[in-house]
Amino acid sequence: MATIMITGGTGTVGKRLTDLLLKKGHSVIIVGRGEHSKGSSTSKPSNSSSAFNQTNLRYAQWNIDAQTIDESAIQQADYIIHLAGAGVADKRWSDARKKEIADSRINSCALIVKALSSIPNKVKGVISASAIGWYGPDNQLDDEGNASTGLDKRGFTEAANPYPDFLGNTCKAWEDSITPVKAFGKRLVILRTGIVLSNQGGALVEFKKPLLFKTAAILGSGKQMISWIHVDDLCNQYIYAIENEQMNGVYNAVAPHPVSNQSLTIELAKKICGSFYIPFYVPAFVLKIALGEMSIEVLKSATVSSHKIEAAGFHFQYPSIHDALNQLTKTT
Repeated sequence: MATIMITGGTGTVGKRLTDLLLKKGHSVIIVGRGEHSKGSSTSKPSNSSSAFNQTNLRYAQWNIDAQTIDESAIQQADYIIHLAGAGVADKRWSDARKKEIADSRINSCALIVKALSSIPNKVKGVISASAIGWYGPDNQLDDEGNASTGLDKRGFTEAANPYPDFLGNTCKAWEDSITPVKAFGKRLVILRTGIVLSNQGGALVEFKKPLLFKTAAILGSGKQMISWIHVDDLCNQYIYAIENEQMNGVYNAVAPHPVSNQSLTIELAKKICGSFYIPFYVPAFVLKIALGEMSIEVLKSATVSSHKIEAAGFHFQYPSIHDALNQLTKTT
């Protein structure tokens, strides 16, 4: 079994991924800062209560600002999974917040590159998060007015150029910052992640809030396409990337069947409320006032293709929104 170092291991995806890795018999080192990295009760994976699991889990520290890391974590790791980064939707996008979002990704990648270049290690591969914020809207056109390269009938493919907005530029810098690990002979896989559906945090929790009052909030026109993924499918893609050496480069981490905001909202409402709910539209101008620049992402239609990772042999547990919400609403 492998030893896997995870950055950002105390977040929604990191906790679930740690659970799954421990259940498969792997050892996990969660790297972070402050109390979480010292193994506080709030940082422990949600289902890892057995003595066996705990003996295969430890915590280590890094300081991104100072560019330092516990050297033993690098020395012991067979693989690095890099999830760390400030939450994109956690706060309104002020200039300072946008800088924090970008810097947390770029500087943490720089620290991993620095560590792998200066600390003796046996790391075979790095699997790094990125995001479908790389892509623009579905109606993106190039300078000549044609459909953008990398946009086909399945949606955006990994060949598309980054969209020239805040998230597109951030994703480009993020991916560029981790790419130097390839020069050290490390296999690099980058997963451009869609909207992650989980009961433990993220978008689904926000979608559920109006349903507490039997109302289903459809955002804007509701026609914008959401490229989503169940948290377990995402975590299993990280594991698949570790276990399958033929995987290299960039893959879209999205389910095969994107859905409109309206379809997702109504499907969720039916699962939670049955027929007793009232749908209503939140106008785009209200979202722009409430969210500022972040509203662009809420209202953007981005259809992203999962073809490449499926062609690599990955099979989804939850390929449709019906499958995903069935499971997620049964476990609330």
